[in-house]
Amino acid sequence: MRSKYLILTMLLLACAACNKNVAVMPVAFDVISAKNSGVAATVFSTKDTVQFNFTGNPDVITYFSGEAGKNYDFRNRVSAAGMPQLQFSSILANGTQPSSLSLLVSSDFKGVVANNIYGVLTRDTAATNANIAAAAWTDITSRATLSTGGTTAVPSGVINLSDLSTGKPVYIAFKYTAAAGTIQNKWTISALSLNNVLADGTTYTIANLNAPTTAFTNYGNTTYGPGWAVSYDPKKNVNNYAWVYTDKTSLVITGATTAATATAPAEAWAVMGPIDLTRVTPDAGVGIKSISARLASYSYNYTTAGSYNAVFVASNNTNDGSNMLVKKIPLTIKL
Repeated sequence: MRSKYLILTMLLLACAACNKNVAVMPVAFDVISAKNSGVAATVFSTKDTVQFNFTGNPDVITYFSGEAGKNYDFRNRVSAAGMPQLQFSSILANGTQPSSLSLLVSSDFKGVVANNIYGVLTRDTAATNANIAAAAWTDITSRATLSTGGTTAVPSGVINLSDLSTGKPVYIAFKYTAAAGTIQNKWTISALSLNNVLADGTTYTIANLNAPTTAFTNYGNTTYGPGWAVSYDPKKNVNNYAWVYTDKTSLVITGATTAATATAPAEAWAVMGPIDLTRVTPDAGVGIKSISARLASYSYNYTTAGSYNAVFVASNNTNDGSNMLVKKIPLTIKL
């Protein structure tokens, strides 16, 4: 019996220990920048290696170099005013029907409609087509250079969308139309990108031909685009010609390839969005120390002349909380 009480007492003490909060130690950390010789400095050349020397031993250290994509001040930034620029390439093949491809933008399209049936999301095509028909679409086809035929992809040129950046998300669409009675055109869209170009010269890709689950990077930081939806109204396209989307690669639509099979007109849509034309990817630092290691110094090479704020974020962490200390060193890098 006595042994049972002893075991019970030990279990209660163990539980009490488990429930006790673990105090987070204050962060003791400092950093200086120095030449390889060990002499402290804040002015370096692109040929120098900047040596950052540490005192203290925090659990974790994260480094922001201050370069594009690595700026501590922009770590939470998700939008910035810039110039939204759209570019793509096109190839026109088959037939000579005019004005068969339109480039359109809408800020009031209500989007693709999906039904949740027993936990499975399925597109409601009729409702989506109704939303397409009800939206106000601005035709900007004239801003793009389109292929007039051949096998070589024709760059659209830079299409400035600044006048369409009104603070609302937008949708960008390619609309295909074909007439009955003659060979209907084939269009291939490739190399599409939508970028937000900021005044400081940095360029952030907002969207491209990636699916919404296919990542791309801005300055090494991972992000995702809105993806594409293809749709057509069978009442306007009885032969069911549709855009074929290939992740990261292309949008292709092929109408009737002979006059005999062009028995009816066709209309089909490829829509990308919603898109915030001011979107940017948040900057990120790099973890240079974990709790299991000690780190007395860190070396870094700046390859471009300019002024940078090198920032080190030091923290101590437990399951119950964390303490953080930020150290900033202004640096001048010369050629």
